[in-house]
Amino acid sequence: MTMIQCISPVDGSVYAERPAMSFEDAKAAIGRARQAQKAWAKRPLEERVSLVLKGVARLNEMVDEVVPEIAWQMGRPIRYGGEFKGFNERSNYVASIAHDALAPLMIEKSDKFERYIARQAHGVVFVIAPWNYPYMTAINTVAPALMAGNTVVIKHASQTLLVGERMVRAFVEAGIPEDVFVNVFLDHATTSALIADGQFNFINFTGSVEGGRSIERAAAGTFTGIGLELGGKDPGYVMEDADLDAAVDTLMDGATYNSGQCCCGIERIYVNETLYDAFVEKSVAWVSNYKLGNPLDPETTLGPMAHKRFAATVRAQIAEAVAKGAKALVDPKLFPADDGGAYIAPQVLVDVDHSMSFMTEETFGPAVGIMKVKNDAEALALMNDSKYGLTASLWTKDVERAARIGDELETGTVFMNRADYLDPALCWTGVKETGRGGSLSVLGFQNLTRPKSYHLRKSL
Repeated sequence: MTMIQCISPVDGSVYAERPAMSFEDAKAAIGRARQAQKAWAKRPLEERVSLVLKGVARLNEMVDEVVPEIAWQMGRPIRYGGEFKGFNERSNYVASIAHDALAPLMIEKSDKFERYIARQAHGVVFVIAPWNYPYMTAINTVAPALMAGNTVVIKHASQTLLVGERMVRAFVEAGIPEDVFVNVFLDHATTSALIADGQFNFINFTGSVEGGRSIERAAAGTFTGIGLELGGKDPGYVMEDADLDAAVDTLMDGATYNSGQCCCGIERIYVNETLYDAFVEKSVAWVSNYKLGNPLDPETTLGPMAHKRFAATVRAQIAEAVAKGAKALVDPKLFPADDGGAYIAPQVLVDVDHSMSFMTEETFGPAVGIMKVKNDAEALALMNDSKYGLTASLWTKDVERAARIGDELETGTVFMNRADYLDPALCWTGVKETGRGGSLSVLGFQNLTRPKSYHLRKSL
């Protein structure tokens, strides 16, 4: 029997393990979800929404269990609590728009005809959730999918093995029928086989680019709908009229929070030459204030990366950049807990350029590169010089200027004077190798349902 293990970054121990389900057992669980779906979809929308929100509330009550588990599983310090702020914000927002988002689009209602487009649930939605924000990223799809009348099968990454269990337990305890929301433990081969067998009606995957490619390959020829939310290399651009202190505070937090393991974390920053020196100086001071250590210590502000191999990637990118002429400005002596493994000191690099993988490949760690630019055109060219496109952060007092630059940016979301945030009222999406996801907002409901047209002739 294959065991799926979570190796804790805290001490390298096996924190949790579960047996991987066989293809047959998983198919049977999916079959029960499929059988339960029609009855679930027939429940009034208000009832489905209410039950989902009760599940959210029940999970909030599990805070004393969930927060230390997250620290053990992927290293986020307990001082930051769980993911409940974003988890609740997203759940509450999709609940507030569910009625309007799922309402039929009425084309004609007359004595002769009723013509409208209804939204109908896909059926069984498969959510493959990542480890970096395992609750928040999952709820992006889980909440609207259930509200829309789908049943949901969820699979979490091995690094956050227990999260799916906790979510399903909370929702079932709140009144969601067991077969409506199902957690599964699957290895990669079985996951691909189930997808290739056409077991799901829609799949939402959040993870790596290669993981997204494997999902697409498995689904080829099945006509299964797919949402892919993949890698990123999100830029920030600080213009000459920016609020310097606010830019440093937000961009450095966006680059290093959660040990830099954020889908829309800031990984490269371009600063107008007039602010460059001051920005770099303040950024190094900001980052140097972190306390790296055990995430279960309330004083720790920066925990280990989720796995030592992730930290190894960051170190390799930094080393290559330095070998090519970059300068690392943060003194490693400030971070004695850096053990060469999962615990890694944050870093700020200058004298970087796009010949370095550190500025072009996803780093996903607590390190950021800063480049000097002369004008908007140079910054725009550099920001677009990427195979990814999730978010971009623009810092200026000029809204029109930001919008004008934003029009030219190859990205899913344009921020002005903020970063590293997911607005549930807006569509979470990307371009290029970031994938083709489309969660949350009204569009998220549309992706989790299919249109069904009605042309009803009342009189001949």
